[in-house]
Amino acid sequence: MLTSDFHYELPPELIAQEPPAERGTSRMLVLRLGDGRLEHRHVSDLPEYLAPGDLMVFNDTRVFPARVRGQWADTGGALELLLVEPLAVPAGVAEDGRETVCWSCITGSGRPVRAGQAARFAAGQLDAEMLGRREGGTWTVLFRSRRPLMALLDEHGLTPVPPYIRRADDRLERSDRERYQTVYARETGAVAAPTAGLHFSDGLLNELAGRGVARAFVTLHVGPGTFKPVKAQTVEAHRMDPERYRIAPETAAAVTACRARGGRVVAVGSTSVRTLETVASAQGGQVVAAEGASAMFIYPPYRFLAVDALLTNFHLPQSTLLMMVSALAGRERVLAAYREAVRERYRFFSYGDCMLLI
Repeated sequence: MLTSDFHYELPPELIAQEPPAERGTSRMLVLRLGDGRLEHRHVSDLPEYLAPGDLMVFNDTRVFPARVRGQWADTGGALELLLVEPLAVPAGVAEDGRETVCWSCITGSGRPVRAGQAARFAAGQLDAEMLGRREGGTWTVLFRSRRPLMALLDEHGLTPVPPYIRRADDRLERSDRERYQTVYARETGAVAAPTAGLHFSDGLLNELAGRGVARAFVTLHVGPGTFKPVKAQTVEAHRMDPERYRIAPETAAAVTACRARGGRVVAVGSTSVRTLETVASAQGGQVVAAEGASAMFIYPPYRFLAVDALLTNFHLPQSTLLMMVSALAGRERVLAAYREAVRERYRFFSYGDCMLLI
C-alpha cells in the first residue's frame, strides 16, 4: 500500500493554533461505521451516542515541560533540548553531591553536536554533557543538578507543543501549560498530549458517568514519534518508535466486564487504541494487565480485537494516525470524511476539532 494513498489537501489556515475558549465546545464530525453516514455535531453531544454499559478508555499520561533552552559552556551559543525519555541508567550522585540522571534527547543547535560537549540550563542550575548519538538521531545526555530535574523543568522548561503550532514567542506558555494537558492527566512522562482527551471537561465526564458510561484508564507516554512523517514509499516499510505503556489490573477487569455485559469499548484517542490493541494482539484478543513498550503500527487491513469505537482528532496527511483511523473505518470513507471536514471548515490537529467513529 502506498503512503501517498493517505494524502489529502489541507488549507494551512485550518490548522488550529490555539485551543477553543472552553473545553467541550469543539465541533465533532460523527462517522457511522455501519453505513458511512456523516453527522455534524459538537463534542458536548457525545453522551447521546453512548449507552449505559459502554466503557470509555482514556490515556492518563501527563505532559511535562520537556523543552529547555540553554547555552553551550564553551561558546555561550544557544542550545535547545527536548527530553524524550529517561534511560535505564541508574541515577547517582556526583562527587560534588549533585544528582545525575541520563535522558534521551533531541538537540537543536546552530553547531554540530559532539560527544563530550557541555551545556548549562535553568539559569545555571542544570549542567548537561553530551555522551553519544543514539539510533534514530537522539542523544544520550547526562544531567547534573542539586535539585530534582522535574522541579527544574517545571520552573524553566517549556510545553512541547507540536511543530505545526507556531509560537513566535513564549506568550502562550501559561495557556499551553493548562490546555495542552487533559483534566485527568496523572502519570508524568509524555512529550505530546493525547489530544482527543483535551476536549473533556469535568462537566462532560460527570455527564457521561451520570448516563451510566463506565470509565477506565491506560497509560502510554506519547513521544515525538507521533509527529514523525512516514518517509517510506510504502506503508508496510515504516517503523514506529516504541512508547512506554501500562494497563493496570482494574482497567483489564473493566474491559472484560464491558465485554461480558455487551457494552462497547470506546477508545479516547489513538494512543488508547494502540495500548489496548498491543496487549490484545499478544494475548489472544484479551486485555490483561501489562506494561512494556509498544511499537505497534495499525494500518489497513487490520481486525480490531479490543476497540469498538473511537474519538479522535483530525490527523496529518499521510500520517500513521490517519492510517490507524482508516483501518477502523476504511480509507475511502475516512478520506471522504476529511474532505467534508475541510469543506465545513473544521479545525485540524492537536488543538482542533474531533471525530467520532462509532
